[in-house]
This record gives sequence, structure tokens and C-alpha cells, in this order.
Amino acid sequence: MSNWIEACGADEVEEEDLIRFDHGGRTYAIYRSPEDEYFATDGLCTHEQVHLEDGLVMDDVIECPKHNGRFNYKTGQALGAPVCVNLKTYPVKVEGGAVFIDVG
Repeated sequence: MSNWIEACGADEVEEEDLIRFDHGGRTYAIYRSPEDEYFATDGLCTHEQVHLEDGLVMDDVIECPKHNGRFNYKTGQALGAPVCVNLKTYPVKVEGGAVFIDVG
């Protein structure tokens, strides 16, 4: 079942960066790729539940600020130690200048 929630304005996310979005007791991360596409994942690293909002975004990779664990934010795939559990990803759509994510 779809549950689309407005997360932010499209212009709030800088290219090749992310912002934090909290909803319903959960934290999400909204990304904007160098190709001007938007993506969403859980906002906490699967390694030690650290917020990814201060992490470094390079191309399609988010690097956790604590132990430098890296994920592909487009697919959620964990890219090596110390992270071994993938990030959950969420469908995203942009309508009327706003970014929506489907939190299911």
C-alpha cells in the first residue's frame, strides 16, 4: 500500500548531497544525485545506527560519518566493512517542486 509523504522542497537538497527527514518516529535521508534525480533511504547507518545526515555524498555513494561505511544510496547496497547490512530504500517522486517518498 502506498503512503506518499511530502519530505521537502526539491530545491532544499543540494546536488550531490542529502538532507534528513523525520516522520512517524523514523529518520530518512533524501538524496539528490549529480544527474538531478532524487532518492531516499533509511537515515541511520545499519552498522551503529548513526545518522547519515553528516555523511559525505560522492556520485551515488553515501559514506557514514562515524566509521566510513559506504552504501550505494540508489540501491541501498552495503559496499564493504564495517557495513554488511543494506540500507532500506524508498520510492521517490517529484511533483510541483516538492519531493515525496513512499514510506509504505
